[in-house]
Amino acid sequence: MAREPNTPQRQWVYPMVLLASIALTGFALLYTFDHFFTGGPGSGAPDDSIRRYFFFDQSSITDAASSLGSMVAGVLGIVISVVAIVVQLSAERYTGVTSMFFRDRINIGVMGFYVIACVCGVWVGLSIRSDYVPRITLLVMMLFTTVGLVGMAPYFAYVFRFLEPANIIARIQSDAGRIARRGSASGEGPDCVEAQGLTLSAMEELTDITSNSISGKDKIIASRAVDALKDFAVEYLSYKSNASDAWFSIGESIRANPDFVAMDPESLGDLVKRRTWVEWKVMRQYLGIYNEALGAMRDINYLVAIDTRYIGEAAAKAKDEELIVLVLRYMNSYMRATLNAKDVHTAYNVLNQYRLFVESLLRLGCFQKALEAVEHMKYYGHVSYDMKLPFVTETVAYDVGAICQVAHELDTPNQDKLLAIFLELDRPSPERGQDQALKGVRKAQVKLAAYYLSAGDEAKARRIRDDMEQEPRHRLLAIREELVRVETKDFWEIIDRGRNFEFMPPKQKESMKVFFSWFDQLTGAVSIPPAASTPKVPPSTASGEPSVHESAASGPPTAPTGKA
Repeated sequence: MAREPNTPQRQWVYPMVLLASIALTGFALLYTFDHFFTGGPGSGAPDDSIRRYFFFDQSSITDAASSLGSMVAGVLGIVISVVAIVVQLSAERYTGVTSMFFRDRINIGVMGFYVIACVCGVWVGLSIRSDYVPRITLLVMMLFTTVGLVGMAPYFAYVFRFLEPANIIARIQSDAGRIARRGSASGEGPDCVEAQGLTLSAMEELTDITSNSISGKDKIIASRAVDALKDFAVEYLSYKSNASDAWFSIGESIRANPDFVAMDPESLGDLVKRRTWVEWKVMRQYLGIYNEALGAMRDINYLVAIDTRYIGEAAAKAKDEELIVLVLRYMNSYMRATLNAKDVHTAYNVLNQYRLFVESLLRLGCFQKALEAVEHMKYYGHVSYDMKLPFVTETVAYDVGAICQVAHELDTPNQDKLLAIFLELDRPSPERGQDQALKGVRKAQVKLAAYYLSAGDEAKARRIRDDMEQEPRHRLLAIREELVRVETKDFWEIIDRGRNFEFMPPKQKESMKVFFSWFDQLTGAVSIPPAASTPKVPPSTASGEPSVHESAASGPPTAPTGKA
């Protein structure tokens, strides 16, 4: 059923009547039991010590009974004071904490217990007569007071744990998943509209936590909030296929949301048709977080890219092609924002996640989507070259080369098309005024050709050779000498990917020698020195620009143009 509105009756009358009814009912039952079985005058106490203690004397118990209610009321005042302070402090940093606190059953139960105990204490104090003592009622009141006193410290510990940022994030994620599951299974419009609004609010609360954590340089909390959005999205995919049509319609709560209100009707209609408004909202939150973290907290940018890949992989496993397209669009948006900021390090890491996602698409049989993704990667390779960020172009080249290698290993039907795209990477359109390939791109192509030869596919290696046929002799020599010097997969500094771009296993390196023997330009050239006699540190390139290794370790190159 839909939630009732917050009317005065709901906020005040119902809770007061409920608590008073519980207190009155409990007291009446206990007092009635005393009346028929255990109550009576305080005279004639038994001889044994245990029963003597509970055989209260009406002449001396009156003041003690009255103090029980006062004591519980004092404890309640302390509890409310402490809890109000810590909840208010948390609410200033994390939105929705107060409502979350009062939705928690343990918090409501503890507060209700103290209120009921106070009310019962008042009535018990007025129930003692000069010739009558309600012994069981007094005993239960003593028990209430004892529990209230000894339970105060554990409850404080619970409240502090409740308000820990990690627990707040986990609770928001859990609530969002529960509400979305319930709303998606409902076929009633009002229930869906309410669940849609609550789901949107939960995602925005997680985004607010991330934004506040980025501003406060709290990387741990920001990371957990980003992961919570991913966990919610992946869990949502597990029951999305069973959702009702009403769940995918654009209700009033969605239309009024800031992220949707500016969208034109056609775009909103596309969300309904594609059934992706939940994932679109998650991705929209990620894009906002990504833009905010650029230059301020790069680790969050990397994490957003990683979690976006996880969502995309879950979509591929669920055969949700619309979500795969949406993930690719947001991956492209990350790349655009990164290139506009000229943040080479972030582009380097985001491209790594892009590559891993495309490889997953190949392994999961999404060949056409993988092909489209590689076309996008090629585009951003050209854009980065135009923006004089050649290291990003080189990174694209090595990543696309790695994708081509995976496609060959899997024997996918699109591997020839992937290779054709790869060979276009060094040919920006004439409008850009660039007709020479980057040496780094050619290195990646040589590396892939050597792999093809080592795998016994000479035809594809020949295609790469034909593409490089017009390369000048000095460029081919420089590429060959630099590649042959790389003897270890580990770079001399710590880099994010942990692997040297230009490293090739011994078998592949031997195939590279065969590949270079096909070039007429190198006829009569000095032979390649043995790998064991070459230095382990890759030098700068022959043209004077930093090598791909130097760029990865030291940051973006300062001035190379990448031209021959």
